[in-house]
Amino acid sequence: MQALPPPMDYPGNLFVVSAPSGTGKSSLVKALLELDSRLQVSVSHTTRAPRGQEQHGREYWFTSKEEFQAMVERGDFFEHAEVHGNCYGTSRQAIEERIKGGEDVVLEIDWQGALQMKKTFPYAVLIFILPPSYEELLQRLHRRGEDSPEVIEVRMANARLEVAQAQYFDFIVVNALFESALFDLKAIVHSQRLKYAAQRRNKSAVFRALHLV
Repeated sequence: MQALPPPMDYPGNLFVVSAPSGTGKSSLVKALLELDSRLQVSVSHTTRAPRGQEQHGREYWFTSKEEFQAMVERGDFFEHAEVHGNCYGTSRQAIEERIKGGEDVVLEIDWQGALQMKKTFPYAVLIFILPPSYEELLQRLHRRGEDSPEVIEVRMANARLEVAQAQYFDFIVVNALFESALFDLKAIVHSQRLKYAAQRRNKSAVFRALHLV
């Protein structure tokens, strides 16, 4: 597979968003996508069953464990991990094609996958969403009404492990108030587009006029 271009010539951004279950990650990313037409979502593969109104190819590519394992063995994933007993993976081809095409892509994955992604894809921007407290997180999981008390207990135990990984991420957003968290998320995306390399690509005429290229 063709090697990725060097950072200065890299046309798109990859934003990787992680958070404990119930923190509001999916709602924030959905709202961000509605506000920013330049962002595209990357759909991950998973072996878990669809929830609620989820559709194949929209929220996830739902696949069998056998098919997922075959994709792992073929090297089809940038990263993959087991979370809450289910497998999740990010398609290498889907990410590379979009980023090389100049698109900005946002990816929702767990912290394990995010850190894997950073190793194999150093240009990725890692964003971790924190809840305001464990008490609030517990209430949100109960209000969501999707999980049994036993599953919620497991999610809360995992949340403490997940929150401890926030120190390895590039940016932190605390989702205490949704509107404020969304503003912070937008600010991160915008700041990446103002970096020197991005501005040199997008404002090439200005850079040439100022003899910066």
